[in-house]
Amino acid sequence: MSRDAAVVAAVDAGLDDARAALEGLVRIPSISAEDAHIGDVQRSADTTAALLEHVGLEHVRQATAAGSPPAVIGEWHHAPDAPTVLLYAHHDVQPPGFRERWSGDPFEPVERHGRLFGRGSADDKAGVVAHAAMVRAWLDAGTPPCSVTVFVEGEEEIGSPHLDAFLAQHADELAADVLVLADAGNWSVGVPGLTCSLRGLAGGTLRLRALDGPVHSGMASGVVPDPTLGLAKVLDSLVDEHGDVAIEGFWDDVAVPDAATRAGLLELGNDAARVVATYGGRPGVEPVGDPSVPVWERLWLRPALTVLAVDTHPIAGSSNQIVADAAALLSVRLAPGQDPRRALERIEAHLARHVPWGLDWSFEPDGSATGWSCDPGGWAFDAARSALAAGFGRPPVVMGVGGSIPFVAPFASAFGGIPALLLGPADPESHIHGEDESLHLGDWRNLIVSEALLLAELATRRP
Repeated sequence: MSRDAAVVAAVDAGLDDARAALEGLVRIPSISAEDAHIGDVQRSADTTAALLEHVGLEHVRQATAAGSPPAVIGEWHHAPDAPTVLLYAHHDVQPPGFRERWSGDPFEPVERHGRLFGRGSADDKAGVVAHAAMVRAWLDAGTPPCSVTVFVEGEEEIGSPHLDAFLAQHADELAADVLVLADAGNWSVGVPGLTCSLRGLAGGTLRLRALDGPVHSGMASGVVPDPTLGLAKVLDSLVDEHGDVAIEGFWDDVAVPDAATRAGLLELGNDAARVVATYGGRPGVEPVGDPSVPVWERLWLRPALTVLAVDTHPIAGSSNQIVADAAALLSVRLAPGQDPRRALERIEAHLARHVPWGLDWSFEPDGSATGWSCDPGGWAFDAARSALAAGFGRPPVVMGVGGSIPFVAPFASAFGGIPALLLGPADPESHIHGEDESLHLGDWRNLIVSEALLLAELATRRP
């Protein structure tokens, strides 16, 4: 049996154990955004560390910086003449959202129709376990062809606010020749993806206040301003008739794709309505964004604004009153290359011009991140294409992702622009960050196989 065949057989032999480990992690509500779950994030880190030790990684430890949630690091550094590969994933998860909209308990994994449902099943505890299962398969089959460091972050879902401090403190421990992330996704079920761009992130909370306290709407309306209506006017001013960002000066640092890039995007299709339907759009819901712009350019290479949450008086328990204040949490995905600090400045300047009626207002920025893009060429990308094609039985689609992974750009830059290979367990049906998040188990197996074969390819192809 060849070395590659042996490691694939070892992956398959270890799948039951890998799935049990994944289900155990999914049961831990490691929600980094909520203080009430600090203990669960620690428990998730403890469980992750135990998993890395169990599969044979060495010097497994937890690491923090500037008060960050715990990350987990493990190593196997016994291939001195081969590349060192950093394998990244994260063990924190998003809040479940509306629990009543889940078909079951979001933290009790269940399989249906070949998919494993549960918060974090695809984003990104499947990535954590994929790395661990791949290392174990190589150790069971023989000797890993590359040295590896596994790094499992604990605050990715809140924008990695301590990332700069973490890299400054732990850079030597994370030094590598290639970065492999299992936090991206596939083009579709059965079709692997190889991601070459990510959008950045900026945003914050806008608060408007009109009154010291609520007042009778019949007695005061028509003269006393309603801060909820004021908030609606401001939010409306942030986008144009297509739903594109309409903040003054915001587009000045957005790169316009060249003709070749646009042609490549069009080869992937240009059916915006189908994208809306794929993500569960209701009948009659129309796509947003300039219709003259290709759909994948809109999703991957242009900024987009979302209102993540609104605070005013809830309908339940409401009465005839004008509320005193209202607030909205704003999120802007930035085009690769946009400066998050400049974006926040433009947002705040726009708000200063558009808050109506002299309302008191404030804008509190939260975590931001730069986008990232690369030329998907060279020895490492050739290795990834070959490994994914072997693991899935068909070549990968080179694609962008509209989401953000704050770790990628600063880490690749810190080590001289090393290749960053973004793979992942999710697909458009995974509903990551939404209700009924799920993982396609067959594709997860293929991802683990692809990662195992990728180590062999990287060892062979390194210049």
